[in-house]
Amino acid sequence: MTVEDSQIERRWEQLHTWGPYGFLGISIVLGVVSADPHTAQAEWFTAWSLVGAAVVLQLWWHATGFRRPDRGRTPSPAGTAYYVVRWALAFVLTWLSPFFAFYAATGYMDADELLPRRWRRLGLLASAVTVAGAQTGGMPLRNVLQWLLFAVLLAANSALQVGIAHLNDQEKQRTRERTETIAALRQALDENAALHAQLLLQAREAGVADERRRLAAEIHDTIAQGLAGIIAQLQVVINTPDPEVAEEHVGRALALARHSLGEARRSVHNLAPVALEHDGLPEALRKTVAEWGERTDTRADFTLTGTAEQLHEEVAATLLRIVQEALSNAARHAHASRVGVTLSYLGEEVILDIRDDGTGFDLLTVPARSRAGGFGLDGMRARAERIAGSLTVESEPGLGTALSARVPLVRHDN
Repeated sequence: MTVEDSQIERRWEQLHTWGPYGFLGISIVLGVVSADPHTAQAEWFTAWSLVGAAVVLQLWWHATGFRRPDRGRTPSPAGTAYYVVRWALAFVLTWLSPFFAFYAATGYMDADELLPRRWRRLGLLASAVTVAGAQTGGMPLRNVLQWLLFAVLLAANSALQVGIAHLNDQEKQRTRERTETIAALRQALDENAALHAQLLLQAREAGVADERRRLAAEIHDTIAQGLAGIIAQLQVVINTPDPEVAEEHVGRALALARHSLGEARRSVHNLAPVALEHDGLPEALRKTVAEWGERTDTRADFTLTGTAEQLHEEVAATLLRIVQEALSNAARHAHASRVGVTLSYLGEEVILDIRDDGTGFDLLTVPARSRAGGFGLDGMRARAERIAGSLTVESEPGLGTALSARVPLVRHDN
């Protein structure tokens, strides 16, 4: 149900609840204003007694709560009794003053929910008789002209009821069809969401496999070749008696070793973290933050919010690497005295927040990543985007830095 439908439903509820009070009030005012001052006291007493009974009836119906929305709209014996007593009071009051036809017309509003289907037309006819009699000039009918006018008005009221009932049935049918359509759309959306999640997971797993193949090829093409070159240089040193030649080849071997070490460090950044071998992400983050705080003599706090779930390995590894890089940057550049890391599980999303009170920096003047540097902000952002996430950074000189990584909550495949 849409917001507009809910508002219309609420207004109908208010009309059904307070409408009888309003129509009864209008009838009383018009009846008193138009009353003959020479009316007998007995008739006044009868009228006010019936008005009081009508008010008591409405208060009883309202107070008992038979018509609360949570009880539904199914006719009940209590609703039928209420309708019949209200019609009888309206009929007698209309006999005393035609203006009470306003109160009698309330029978048009709720006959479909108060009366069983087999009595519904009879109830509407009874209300139409009361209203038509009042429109004729009041009851009793005294001559043939009034009877003819009464017949015409009764037919007109009955036709109006039939038309309103037909429109009401059409509206109910449209409401049912709209509800069924919305339910079907929700089911389709749920199925599409499940399929999307499955495809996303398969894409991530394919990306992980591709990345592992890339790392294997990179290790073979760089580190393995570097080690082979070192062995070749050292073999020359072993076989040459010339000290100068030996020194030259040792220098080459050292250069190759340094280069290979750099390549190894760069490749290791893309491998699964050791901290996640035996612990879940929250415990791994807690230990990482605590160890970093002890090593740097900095106050470091970790906070977990929401219900922790076992995440897919790639998601957990990505978040841990982002925290490690952020802590490394805080130690090298921020000179912070306090760092806070918060991991939040929010429905279908995981949010990682890292805050420090360090020196901060101007986001517009972030230096480009150097050859000797780590992954930096660009690397952390690339990691988050690789698993369909995002990374936002807020920082100002002297006001610290705040990083927030948002990634989908992809659960571990058991």
